Amino acid sequence: MPKFIRLNFNIAFMKILCVSQIRECDAFTIDNEPILSIDLMERAASRLFEWIALNYDKNCSFVLFAGSGNNGGDALALARLLYNSGFANVVLYYLQVVDTASNDCKTNYLRLNKLQSITVIDIHENDPLPNIDKNSIIIDGIFGSGLSRSVSGYWSKIIKHINLNATTIISIDIPSGLFADNNLNDNKGEIIRAKHTLTFQFPKKAFLFADNNEFVGYWIVLDIGLSKEFISKVETSNYYLQSDYIRSKIKVRNKFAHKGNFGHAFLVAGSYQKTGAAVLAAQGCLRSGVGLLTVHVPQSAYVIMQTAVPEAMLFIDETELSSCSIELFASYSAIGIGPGIGKKSSMQNALQRILENYTKPMVFDADALNILSDNNEMLKLVPKNSILTPHPGEFDRLTKKHISGNDRLVSQIELSKTLQCYVVLKGAYTSVSTPNGDVYFNSTGNSGMATAGSGDVLTGIILSLLAQGYNSKYSALLGVYLHGLSGDIAEKRIGPEALIASDIINSLGNAFIQLKNSI
Repeated sequence: MPKFIRLNFNIAFMKILCVSQIRECDAFTIDNEPILSIDLMERAASRLFEWIALNYDKNCSFVLFAGSGNNGGDALALARLLYNSGFANVVLYYLQVVDTASNDCKTNYLRLNKLQSITVIDIHENDPLPNIDKNSIIIDGIFGSGLSRSVSGYWSKIIKHINLNATTIISIDIPSGLFADNNLNDNKGEIIRAKHTLTFQFPKKAFLFADNNEFVGYWIVLDIGLSKEFISKVETSNYYLQSDYIRSKIKVRNKFAHKGNFGHAFLVAGSYQKTGAAVLAAQGCLRSGVGLLTVHVPQSAYVIMQTAVPEAMLFIDETELSSCSIELFASYSAIGIGPGIGKKSSMQNALQRILENYTKPMVFDADALNILSDNNEMLKLVPKNSILTPHPGEFDRLTKKHISGNDRLVSQIELSKTLQCYVVLKGAYTSVSTPNGDVYFNSTGNSGMATAGSGDVLTGIILSLLAQGYNSKYSALLGVYLHGLSGDIAEKRIGPEALIASDIINSLGNAFIQLKNSI
């Protein structure tokens, strides 16, 4: 997650709206603020200008490409604001993509042309491609979020020309050529490759998929003052997790509480040569507040676990089966299984027995998911409201091969609905899908967390929260947010390259403190 993404930390602004809803929000704001549409465009352009003025010197050269829609109108207004504020080297290319421009685009075109000293160059279809100085900063305002078909013909040549010759590209609202809601059919050669995307009010769903990172770059949300009333009432299935929402879900501990009040977790983890996974998951569980933890490990892990995690109790079971009795399950508040367990037949039998005898929500990770992938009949036994935590490879083994992040998200939602479970699909913006089809994208985390054992720590955190009495939804959401926040705290201290899973565990305490104390 880029450090300089800025969002309005208001619960209402968690929502990720589709393009049609954003248009409705614009219209509602215009009607009810009230404000003229041209003045709302000016407000948006002012937010763009403020960000650029904070990040670039007035001696920089800017070349703006404006289309004939409202995205182009934003670019035209921005060019005027830059020029009027002393940015002397401003050139604008006006691309006449359609014969009739939007009304607000026309207005800003006329306003800009009244300035005698600014260079405005009209480009018609099949005109010679413009010269682009690699030292210039390119502002992309060609196509906005309302694009309904892939860019083709001459205008695709313009986009390719910009990508080939520009060093720094800033896109207004969305990179031209990228679909905001569903980019399954995008032509990847016809999309602007931005360094920064300055988007308005809401992140676009397309920003959250790894395959679009080369186009979106670092994205920043600019608050342009759209109606809070509309945003609070509009319904959506997609959300972006923020600290206010997460902080509101953390339980306050009673002064007279004891360890029995915070649950007893049972973690099935580790195998010969994979004891580290059990250590990391156990430490993550304990550092997240669980009262008691018992870890099921083989005899080979006994000394390591007693030394590395003295706070945990151990259940030594070489056959894997004595841990599967109904009587034993009654002792535990929640069960998590998977980190480092392997796929040997005894473990497959153990998982089968657990699924046949345990009906409360569980946490499934790593090899537990791989066993389920190899035994599809077991999937039908997964308790409702359980939490599955696959990375993309594990998820594809559970379901099918996917061609894009958007394609995988569709399958993720389908799996959650089918199993009536929560699916935590790990990645840069870890997504949590719910049984009713809602999806929450995580806002914390960084590239340093792409390291061995990071997922084991997450399993321990989520298991701890589930054992403490958080429901499955909040166990998953709190878990991924705290996991990412701990990684961010660690990354600030040692950098992404040096970050290891143990650093995430060691930062969990500070993550809780920062979250509870944040404003």
